[in-house]
Parts: sequence; C-alpha cells; structure tokens
Amino acid sequence: MDADVWASLLTLTVLEIVLGIDNVVFLSVATAALPAKIAAKARRIGLGLALLFRILLLTVISAIIALDAKVVAIFGVALSWKDMILIAGGAFLIYKAVVHLHEEVEDHVAPTVAAGAVAQFGRVVGQIVLIDLVFSIDSIITAVGLARQLPVMIAAVIISVGVMYVASGPVSAFISRHPTTKVLALAFLLLIGVALVADGLGFHIPREYIYSAMAFAGLVEAINVAASAARRKRRAAEAAAAVREPASEAHPPR
Repeated sequence: MDADVWASLLTLTVLEIVLGIDNVVFLSVATAALPAKIAAKARRIGLGLALLFRILLLTVISAIIALDAKVVAIFGVALSWKDMILIAGGAFLIYKAVVHLHEEVEDHVAPTVAAGAVAQFGRVVGQIVLIDLVFSIDSIITAVGLARQLPVMIAAVIISVGVMYVASGPVSAFISRHPTTKVLALAFLLLIGVALVADGLGFHIPREYIYSAMAFAGLVEAINVAASAARRKRRAAEAAAAVREPASEAHPPR
C-alpha cells in the first residue's frame, strides 16, 4: 500500500523494458532460422531460464555490486568482471551479426527442419540465456540502484521478461515476412555489440544515441516496407486489369 513502492516498481519496470529492447532484437534474429513452433518454444525456454538466472542474481546483490571492482589490467586498461562480461558479450554479438550478414550476402540457404532447425534448438536456447545474462548486468545494477526491496526488483524483472517474450514473437514474424528488415536487425546487433565492447573498455556510448539511431533506421525501413507493399498491390491490380481486357475483347457485347 506504499505509494513509493509502486512508484519504484513502475519506474524500474519501464527502465527494464527499455533496456530489454536490445534483447528483443537478438531474440528475433537468433530464432529466425527456426520454424515458428520451434522458435516460440526456444524463446519460451530461453527466456524462462534467463528469468530464473536473473532472479538468482538479484538474490546475490552484493556479488553483483562487486562486479564493478577492478580485478585485472590489460594494456594499461583496468577491467572489472562486469567489464570483461560486457566485452565478451559484445564480441559475441559482433561475431553473430557478421556471420549472419555474410550468410545474407552469400544468399545462404537455411537448413531443412529435419537436418538443421531441430539440431540448432539447444544452441539457440543457450545463446538466448547467455546474451540475456549479458544484457541483464546493467539492468540488475539499475534495479539495485533504484529499488531497495527485493520483491519489487523481482516483480519488475518478471514483467519486463514477459514483455520481451510477447514482443519477440511479432517482431520475429515481421522479420520473416520482410527479409530486408533482417539485415537492419543484424546491423542493430552489430551496433549494440560495439556499444557493449566500448562500455567494457570504459568508453560509454549514451544509449539515447543508439536508440535514436535505431528508431530513425526503423522508421525509414517501415516507409520502405509500406512502399514495397504499395508497389506489389499496384502491380497485382495492373495484372488483373490486363487479364480482364483480353477477355472483354474476345467476347464483345452484342
């Protein structure tokens, strides 16, 4: 019944959802090669395990806070466990984005369901859990800084993961229907990976810049998709009209 608790829950939930935008993009790309039913199952299991790990991490808040302590210096740059996790996660995202972009350029043919999609299921689930944990480092530290009650932090995490699961399905379906958006999503992953590596090395890129660039590129792509749909509709109407005209000439009215 405390208004401050509800205010902290609302604020933290909104921040968790915003920080989860990157995760939604990765979920959509990671499951794009799987059939719809298997992709939904991979998202469900992957996010379920990620949610469990997030809650476990929240219960060891002191360990999360200690991640900011510098533990090693490489080439004169002091790094903490958090920095090394961000660098590793960012490098992984860059690798995945480059590999998928290469497949798109080379006109890679997706494996069949029997030979490839089912075999990739476990790997996709593992990648979802791994990347969610990398993305959740900042969100967990944000939760620790904003809220003092563990139930509030857990509730915000549960709500944000639920929103990610609901949003990932439509985003994945949209990318499947419009292949050009997959390249855009991969470019987003590349940008996010570079930002994570930069954060780990101490060069923070304000997320407002990244989200603004993503929003602008998304708007341009939405206009492109709408224009392509209009062109297809116009060509279909012209083809239908061309079919009707010879038929009417072959049977002139008496």
